[in-house]
Amino acid sequence: MALTDLRQYGQSVWYDFMSRHLLASGELLRLIADDGLGGVTSNPTILEAAVNKSTAYDGEIAILARRGMSADEIYTRIVIADIAEAADILHSVYEATDGGDGYVSLEVSPQLAHDADGTVRDGITLWKLLNRDNVMIKVPGTDAGFKAARRLIAEGVNVNITTLFSPADYEAAARAYIEGLQDRAARVLDLGKIASVASVFVSRIDTAVDKALDRLVAAARDAETKRKLEALKGKAATANAKLVYQRFQQLFTSPEFQKLEPLHARRQRPLWASTGTKNPKYSDVLYIEELVGPDTVNTMPPGALAAFRDHGQARPTITRDLDGARRVFAELAQAGVDMPAIFTQVKMEAVAAFEDSFAALMLGIDTKRKAALLKGRYEIAGAGLGKELDRFNVEFQLSGFVSGLWAKRAELWSDDATEQKRIANRLGWLESPELMARNLPRLARFAASVRADGFTHVVLLGMGGSSLAPEVMRAVLGVQTGMPVFAMLDSTDPAAVASVERAIPLKETLFVVASKSGTTIEPNTLAAYFKGRLEAAGVAQPGRHLVAITDEGTALHELAQHERYRDIFVNPADIGGRYSAVSFFGMVPAALMGLDLGGLLAWARGMALLCGPTNTIGQNPGVALGIVMGSAARMGRDKLTLITGPRLRPFGLWVEQLIAESTGKNGTGIVPVAGETLGPPEAYGEDRLFVRLRLHGGDPEEHERDGKVERLRAAGHPIVTIRLVEPLGIGAEFLRWEIATATAGAILGINPFDEPNVQQAKDATKALLKQYVAEKRLPSPAPHLTVDGLSLTFNRVVLDKIGGSPRDVAAALRAFLDLIQPGDYVGLLAYLPAHPALEARLERLRTALRNAKRVATTLGFGPRYLHSTGQLHKGGSNNGQFVVITALPTEDLAIPGEPFSFGVLEMAQALGDFASLDATGRRALRLHLPAADPAALDRACGLLEGALRHN
Repeated sequence: MALTDLRQYGQSVWYDFMSRHLLASGELLRLIADDGLGGVTSNPTILEAAVNKSTAYDGEIAILARRGMSADEIYTRIVIADIAEAADILHSVYEATDGGDGYVSLEVSPQLAHDADGTVRDGITLWKLLNRDNVMIKVPGTDAGFKAARRLIAEGVNVNITTLFSPADYEAAARAYIEGLQDRAARVLDLGKIASVASVFVSRIDTAVDKALDRLVAAARDAETKRKLEALKGKAATANAKLVYQRFQQLFTSPEFQKLEPLHARRQRPLWASTGTKNPKYSDVLYIEELVGPDTVNTMPPGALAAFRDHGQARPTITRDLDGARRVFAELAQAGVDMPAIFTQVKMEAVAAFEDSFAALMLGIDTKRKAALLKGRYEIAGAGLGKELDRFNVEFQLSGFVSGLWAKRAELWSDDATEQKRIANRLGWLESPELMARNLPRLARFAASVRADGFTHVVLLGMGGSSLAPEVMRAVLGVQTGMPVFAMLDSTDPAAVASVERAIPLKETLFVVASKSGTTIEPNTLAAYFKGRLEAAGVAQPGRHLVAITDEGTALHELAQHERYRDIFVNPADIGGRYSAVSFFGMVPAALMGLDLGGLLAWARGMALLCGPTNTIGQNPGVALGIVMGSAARMGRDKLTLITGPRLRPFGLWVEQLIAESTGKNGTGIVPVAGETLGPPEAYGEDRLFVRLRLHGGDPEEHERDGKVERLRAAGHPIVTIRLVEPLGIGAEFLRWEIATATAGAILGINPFDEPNVQQAKDATKALLKQYVAEKRLPSPAPHLTVDGLSLTFNRVVLDKIGGSPRDVAAALRAFLDLIQPGDYVGLLAYLPAHPALEARLERLRTALRNAKRVATTLGFGPRYLHSTGQLHKGGSNNGQFVVITALPTEDLAIPGEPFSFGVLEMAQALGDFASLDATGRRALRLHLPAADPAALDRACGLLEGALRHN
């Protein structure tokens, strides 16, 4: 056998692989018995694959999670168990070779690669937990790692010094070992049981050098130069290893080491790592056959080991043709290949790759941990929904709805081929948690660079799906200490724009422009405005203060490239705006807030696991919620009312946009009711479905809220309760509600991924702005009534129902309110600054309407709601009655490059939506205030409340 033949030339074979299957199946024992295997190495990449790409650890992780263990504690438990078991299996080899072989390696956290003290602490902790003499603690070959290795060896810890590339790297590792032994000898401690290897990476060097040679070949002009350059490919790695081995022989026959040999010091063997062939043009045993020699170890990945077993040739090669090895390096230098730079590059890449793999491993463990914690935190108290729920549970189980969802089968929502094509291009959100997990390193580097460059403030310019998820995360999780102050601007109201500008130091502010389409008028005009302000402030490169989040090839993407924005995050085009919470639209702002992105994504990925095709419908928290939503709506309970504490209230605004824009079309839909004050059972009609979001340890009023919810349940209202373990659990809720909304869309027979009526209001606004440019005024319908500075305008639909133009304000308002019927909802649509005092007054009006009419109420600030509930208003059931509130701006601001101001734009949006409501047959009243101030708004609300009292 070729593998066992390597022994006669002094080389040990180790296995660069670890998994629970390797241990439990008897495979490791077989490799020892049949192939003479002498050891096992692991690294974060190997462990990440073992844990994340199998189900072998899932049961144990779930048990440990329910015992309250953290992801770090679970990692330590499962990894220590596996490494210890492997060491026990290999202990017979250790004994048979008198400690020469039989070792298993476990790496310290790669996050400590540049922290010597941290590496020493982690190394000693792992050594003590394993408590076996045939384990090695892997330490990275960085400056800090070499210092830590010396100290660990001095403490009697076996060390595998890894990620070594150059001869200089190797020498530093060897000297760390020798000096550690000297330190130990000075303390008169035993050296005989200390073992170490220096892991020199091989194939990665050829990969990097060959790329450099490819560039030189492409630039070469004559055939002979090209031939010489081609001949150097695939030579650097083995040449480097031969030079390293030569230095090994010199160091371990030196007088310095010879002084330690009487104290039973062992040689630190070179270990050839990364010996799987990456270039298919090369022999698959190249990095084994060319590196055979005494006092060496070759740790082989499974593929390389199997290949050598099959057709490898064992012969002494490591000391052959040293002159040829030196010649390779000389010719590379002559050709212009900078080997020191390549050694630095590949080492940095290797250290970073292991850090990324470790982060992915920890995220995978935390994902499975959180999936376990999510189980059983969802319950339904259904009043009269039983048969409908049972029907869809069975139907969806038999039809394979869940597997179809994850397979992106568009026919789940439509039989029309054209519609299916559109749907197929809107299902990328199912993969967004995994995409963001892969982008965690980039997001971390981006946020760190923003801080490093001295930005103290961040302003997000976005609308709807581009802004609501970040607003939720800011409100629920908060901006972390040391991160820039975070503000969000999703309004064209000039007072709102001016307020943000007054609150920020322009030269220290980063603006994030977020738009899926890249043509959304609000963020684009806001970006133009603040770019102009930066230029006016003397900022030479305003693009360095701007970041774009958009789809590939959009107008914003092209603008950002042309104006050299600081960064551009291109989101997948198959992710719709309202389904983009767990994509760059949500995660870039979250990174700038300093949030725990790994924790957020672990919750989202945990929810994805539970919502996957392996779970039954009843155990699928996203699909189950969607069935409740869709079934309830079909039975007339189409007002989904969210009950939250203050901290989770902004989450309701995100849910509101997701559900309203997804389901409100084709004359049907679910009306999401967010932020409505919780009332007694008699305040509600029979059209409500309540969803309670309860945060563990939420707020002092949570128990009082429990009592109110229980009274609703006792009165026969259906209630869904969702319990969040911690605030970061909103990561799971983003995905749960996206899946639920998609499911509800299938039940309602609509496409939940388009928004056919949103363009209607946009077109109306454009037409009004065009007319403004031509006439220097906006066409505005004359008011039907005026009182105390307030103007009242009813749309055509209302006038038809109340019998023509009214003459008395009180009578007209009473007639307007009389149009509200059971099963309707009232929408307050305010084109005002979202000032706390104004919002509080509108909330009081909401409560009065709800209590007097027993109907659901919603509140939206314009133009934000146009990108949220606007689709539902015009495309859903015709059961909404609307009060559009506008005001003359107290201050106005010009928009650079546009012939209209922010004040004109905002009024055009309000008038355009008022006209769109009329065009779709909706009942609407426009209340125009002389100014956007609390006193004027109070007078307007008082008129409506007075009409309610006399109704």
